[in-house]
Amino acid sequence: MFPLFKLSVSTQKLIYIILIILCCTSWILAPLALIMGFLVSVFLGNPLKIGKLINLLLKISIIGLGFSINLREALVVGKEGFFLTIISISLVFFLGYLIGKLFKIDTVIIHLISTGTAICGGSAIAAVGPAINAKQDEMSVSLATVFFLNTIGLLLFPAIGHFIGMDEYKFGLWSAIAIHDTSSVVGAASTYGSEALETATTVKLVRALWIIPLVIISVFAFKNKSTHSKISYPWFILFFFIAIIINTYIPVISLINHDIAKVSKTGMIVTLFLIGSEISFDKIKQVGWKALLLGIFLWIIISILSFIGIKYL
Repeated sequence: MFPLFKLSVSTQKLIYIILIILCCTSWILAPLALIMGFLVSVFLGNPLKIGKLINLLLKISIIGLGFSINLREALVVGKEGFFLTIISISLVFFLGYLIGKLFKIDTVIIHLISTGTAICGGSAIAAVGPAINAKQDEMSVSLATVFFLNTIGLLLFPAIGHFIGMDEYKFGLWSAIAIHDTSSVVGAASTYGSEALETATTVKLVRALWIIPLVIISVFAFKNKSTHSKISYPWFILFFFIAIIINTYIPVISLINHDIAKVSKTGMIVTLFLIGSEISFDKIKQVGWKALLLGIFLWIIISILSFIGIKYL
């Protein structure tokens, strides 16, 4: 499908540069960046062919986000909710593959959407995608599905929590498990109360640590055994873990860790804009509407089951 408006390549590039700069401000959140990229692609076309740069920027941004995680705090919270985390992540992947195969969805799409639902939304998809050599359209549709559900969760969860009289601690746990992206978890919990915000943020950051073993497992799971292809190790995940260690055990880094994490979050938002600009209706048709249904079913099931489990803690 051709862009709706035909502009010169130089004009297209100028508009893209302006929008990228806009994504570097605090006005643009991750879901909006992805939508902006998609709309610009549809209406103006994409003059930039920077697939490799997108992949590199994703990895750098993920490494930088490691400076926002304290390993000591993560291990304390992780120990308390270890079995709940294991059960919820395992359940998401089991149901994801079960429903995905029933819908005859491509295995890569199933894995990416299950990853985003189980751990931390777009960041987890961004980490796992390059490790399993996911195509750009597979990444784009998976991210779009997760961010769509993020927006609903951000608005819906606090209303449900207040309606049923959920206390702040339990709401923090629930939102951290059932809402995909960290930013949306923080947004929902912050409207509920300070205890909910602290609980939700800590639990969600702990879940982010599961990106490391998941990426490693994913690399081996998607290795093409029939051609004996060489495994492409996700070394950026090692640097992500090193960033966590530095942030935890080198006190002087506290002077700049907030700035590093902020720049990394900005880099992620810019990357999501660029990923959105790679989406087209033709690519969406190739993947199909079933991917969105998979994301919706997974989200509803894990939201209900985690709510029941936490309600009766």
